[in-house]
Amino acid sequence: MRTLACGKAIAPGALLVLAACGHPATQPPPASAAPALASLVVKAEPAAERQVWDGTVEAVNAAVLSAQTNARVLDLPYDVNDVVPEGAVLVRFTDVEQKSASRAAQAQIAAARAAYTDARLNYERVAAIAAKGLIARRELDQALAQRDSARAALAAAEATSRQVGMQADYTVVRAPYAGIVTHRYVEVGESVQAGPPVPQRLIALASLKDLRVTAQVPQSSVDAIRRYRAAEILLDGPEPRSVPATKVTVFPYADPATHSFAVRAEFKGDGTGLYPGMTVKVAFATGQTEHLRVPAGALVRQGELQGVYVIGDAGVTLRQVRVGERDGGSVELLAGLDGGERIALDPPAAVRWLTSQRQRSGP
Repeated sequence: MRTLACGKAIAPGALLVLAACGHPATQPPPASAAPALASLVVKAEPAAERQVWDGTVEAVNAAVLSAQTNARVLDLPYDVNDVVPEGAVLVRFTDVEQKSASRAAQAQIAAARAAYTDARLNYERVAAIAAKGLIARRELDQALAQRDSARAALAAAEATSRQVGMQADYTVVRAPYAGIVTHRYVEVGESVQAGPPVPQRLIALASLKDLRVTAQVPQSSVDAIRRYRAAEILLDGPEPRSVPATKVTVFPYADPATHSFAVRAEFKGDGTGLYPGMTVKVAFATGQTEHLRVPAGALVRQGELQGVYVIGDAGVTLRQVRVGERDGGSVELLAGLDGGERIALDPPAAVRWLTSQRQRSGP
């Protein structure tokens, strides 16, 4: 092995050990200190494994209101797509016949009540005389029968009046719950019949308060869905979010043609912007797993790629990641990052830090 003498010329590429010649050693440049940026250590969190299926939104409470009296349509305050409050008048009929029948029923009650009062008083007089043994038993029995017959006639008249009163109430059709008018089957001026054989349909109403999504699920997934009975309805928009299901029902039979099961997920419809007939995606829980989630604001988009700024001891690097579902202000990471790594929460601040480091190191 050849020994290099101090002060001699050294061929290019040779290792120069200045310390051996008595000169001070050249120290490598210090590594960049970890930047002081707002950050987050990503940790794996327990989560449910999910299967996402397409479904159709339906109203839990939907009804077609039918005519319960014979009349002519006088007023239709609401039309299709109108939102109506509970108890609002949907259809109003003419009520001339019903009012006349009600007055006649009241007159019959008055006559029956007068007849019953007379028969009762007569029975009391006959009973007082019979107690003294002044009349035959047969006369007492006749007075008792007349009293009971008059009382029965009064009860029949009162029942007829209640029935007539219901017919008068049927001339106004009210909304059984708040909802939206989905169909109108009659027009103003049209005569309707209560039947037989089938009552005439008037108006269809659907409640938007309680909704459900019905999805067709293959039989291979039904057992897991039935075991966990949990689901979320996924909502699209500028900020995708989900609505938890309040109840999951798996039908106990399959479609013989497709061998799939119908599964219903009920949820509160207030504020969701969903309406019956729409198609949405519903995610059913099928198991347990772990996943990484990061704030949506920590993501950086560059063209078709998405990434996060990863903070290490030596600085900051941009790491490409593959994202999954968004849920409120966070997003799931499917690949590109491991648990325990630290990311910058403010991408613009991370860019400024990288720019300052480049300027400091020079060209």
